Amino acid sequence: MFATYRPILSLLRGTAFLLAASGLHGLLLPLRGQVEGFSTASLGLMGTAWAGGFVTGCFFAPRLVRRAGHVRAFGAFAASGAIIALLTGLIIDEYVWILLRAFTGFTMAGAFMVIESWLNEKATNENRGTVFGLYMMVTYASIMGGQMIVAGGDVRSASLFMITGILFCLSLIPTAVSTQSHPKPLQDVKLDVKGLYANSPVSAVACLLIGIANGAWGTLGAIDGAE
Repeated sequence: MFATYRPILSLLRGTAFLLAASGLHGLLLPLRGQVEGFSTASLGLMGTAWAGGFVTGCFFAPRLVRRAGHVRAFGAFAASGAIIALLTGLIIDEYVWILLRAFTGFTMAGAFMVIESWLNEKATNENRGTVFGLYMMVTYASIMGGQMIVAGGDVRSASLFMITGILFCLSLIPTAVSTQSHPKPLQDVKLDVKGLYANSPVSAVACLLIGIANGAWGTLGAIDGAE
């Protein structure tokens, strides 16, 4: 059984570090913003900017992956995440943070695309459900673990921003040193939003509403809890 999952272990290790960094950064910014006296509107716009960047990344990130390959593209997205995290620790400004959150959303869209297309290629019809189930377990456990780091630090200091950058950098190592074969180049596939809606209108609307609810809670829930 272990041999079945060996081709994806390095990717899952990298995913764990990446999403721990994302979880930490996503929780840290609104809490630090509250301490700095940022307006609720600005804090909400940070979540909106992340979502907007994510959607944009879904359209444009595949070009980078086709040109550079999965491993190099993953490295570029993770390194960009580290740079953005460190910049938010250096520049404490609500409008700069809104812009940087849009870039974070873009990079995370690209990283997710690399991860999930990689997993999809390595999985077989027999174990695909198990592989993606394991991936989702790693995803949520890592996000939760990253958020728990906030409890052991001080949001007023730069240390948590530095830890976020370190976690993003650590995500580069497993895939960079892996000896497993790399995925094949992406095929040119266009996103057909109208087609998706036509196939299942209820699911499309439900996904939209769930995204709206999760976005609001993910950005402002921590502030409400802190108060």
